[in-house]
Amino acid sequence: MEKLTIHILLVEDSASDAHLLRRIFLHADQEQWQMLHVERLSEAIDASRENSASTLDNSQIMSRRQRRFDLVLLDLSLPDSIGLDTLKEFRAAVPDIPVVVLTGLDDEDLALQALAEGAQDYLVKDQMTIQRLVRAIRYAIERSEIINQLRESEERTRLALAKEQELNELKSNFVAMVSHEFRTPMTTIRTAVDILEYNSDKLTDVRRTKYFDRIQNAINQMLYLLDEILFLSKTEAAKLEYKPTLLNLENFCSELTDILQLNAGSEHSIIFTFQGESTQAQMDEDLLNCIFTNLISNAIKYSPQNSTIWFDLICKDRLATFQVTDRGMGIPLKDQTRLFQTFYRASNVGVIQGTGLGLTIVKKCVELHSGHIQLKSEQGVGTTVIVTLPLQ
Repeated sequence: MEKLTIHILLVEDSASDAHLLRRIFLHADQEQWQMLHVERLSEAIDASRENSASTLDNSQIMSRRQRRFDLVLLDLSLPDSIGLDTLKEFRAAVPDIPVVVLTGLDDEDLALQALAEGAQDYLVKDQMTIQRLVRAIRYAIERSEIINQLRESEERTRLALAKEQELNELKSNFVAMVSHEFRTPMTTIRTAVDILEYNSDKLTDVRRTKYFDRIQNAINQMLYLLDEILFLSKTEAAKLEYKPTLLNLENFCSELTDILQLNAGSEHSIIFTFQGESTQAQMDEDLLNCIFTNLISNAIKYSPQNSTIWFDLICKDRLATFQVTDRGMGIPLKDQTRLFQTFYRASNVGVIQGTGLGLTIVKKCVELHSGHIQLKSEQGVGTTVIVTLPLQ
């Protein structure tokens, strides 16, 4: 098994004490020692921060191989710091490296306070021997590694519990949503089928067609819900692929507007406008269709009859900026930060049907394009959703 070199930082302003410690290290040849000596606390902090946790995310625990030093021997009396404040300041600045305190005072109370402040051990200089120093260093490093492993285990456990709670909440919301959203079309189908079965001979052709249309609409509603759920499950399982192709954005948006206008009938007007020079882009047409079908359908759903929906596209500075604007009911301010969460719906939607999945899906499609989405809304005034995507 490879023997690791032990890297030690000695923080000691006394030249004679530093010289003594160097001699002790020379005699302790059962390990590979490397020592850096500094005389001030500020120098120790700067040296320890190089290649240290300041370059890592706060959630990461430094392993021994990642740290520059395995251990710090810290004198409590330095030119720029005295007493326990020396230890406190160093630990606050560099919490990931174990510390063994050096002092000229054989003070049991001070030793206990130092341990309480995070020191791994406390050595009195006059009582120091090779065996005592080596044992203190080895035990301090081992204890530090154990503490780091416990922290890592605790963090993994915490994240696992949080994920489990999130999944349980999603499951509960999913069951509630499916139960609610499927009940209405299923009731519609059952009622229509009962009428057609038991009263078919009494119905005119017009009324019979009316009930068949209701069944067809209810089936389409359930299929749309299933499509949303399947689409979302693909994104959650990272199975949704981004497949960009060369696309004329102006033509795409114009054709989509025509299709959605046909579905909306005469109850709403959708106006598309374009500004810019280049209309060519490398984007995923299916994902774009999902994004703007959802956004424009939402604008129609939450706007009064005979209102106008504006769909604008601006291509500039290698970016495509899409904007969908309505003059509908708007979104309460308290709901706006949560609208992209799965199954969340604004508090003012009332009996208007919806799953709370649409904007979640939109956001994931935008992210697959390395773009971003923002929403501006005022209750009773209307809503604007802005999607910005790179052209290439």
